[in-house]
Amino acid sequence: MTDWRPVLAPAIVLRHDRARDADLLLLPERVVVLRGGAGTVVGLCDGIRSVRDIVDELAQRFPGAPVAIDVPAFLERLRNEGWLR
Repeated sequence: MTDWRPVLAPAIVLRHDRARDADLLLLPERVVVLRGGAGTVVGLCDGIRSVRDIVDELAQRFPGAPVAIDVPAFLERLRNEGWLR
């Protein structure tokens, strides 16, 4: 899993909604509101960074946060939804 280089599926777009001050995933016929730091995590999913790279970067940005456990599980959930490939 740590070698996987996640990227948003082709029909999905990450946007920030200033009115809601929230990050959104725009899917065909659906909008998903991302809470907390989820938008930051998804924003790092560029198909170049591996899961390990994403975790390392977030660990530097947010020292002490449980990113090594939470981030891979979150990304896997998005993958299972078909939002990441």
